[in-house]
Amino acid sequence: MERGRAVVDATVVVKWFVEEEHSREARFLRDAYASGLIDLAAPSLLPYEVINALKYSGAFGEDELKEVARALEDYQIALYDLVGGVAQRAIEIAMRRGVTVYDAAYVALAYELDTVLYTADERLLRRVGRERVAHIAEFRL
Repeated sequence: MERGRAVVDATVVVKWFVEEEHSREARFLRDAYASGLIDLAAPSLLPYEVINALKYSGAFGEDELKEVARALEDYQIALYDLVGGVAQRAIEIAMRRGVTVYDAAYVALAYELDTVLYTADERLLRRVGRERVAHIAEFRL
């Protein structure tokens, strides 16, 4: 049986490290990945966004952020560069839906990989709709 695959954005991965709304669901997805039940993918900007968000949360010092960087590397999420079809679709989504190219890259990757993006970003969901995008609260195995 082939494993499922999902794209995750920084709003979900941040919840792996801090307790906030929907952290439980985000950690359930993480644990499913760590157990080999699903594969995870993201644009290559994911580690930058996660570490930056945690830095500005005020809850993480330099040493803790270095630990997060190591943990993200250890997770070995498949990271994809913004090239080819992903780049073209990300630009289309950003321009047509009024979102950042950063956010659009996650959506475009979900299309490219024929899977779903899990996010906790309600604004992104409103802007791009539910095709290929789901709220982390909806994650099920």
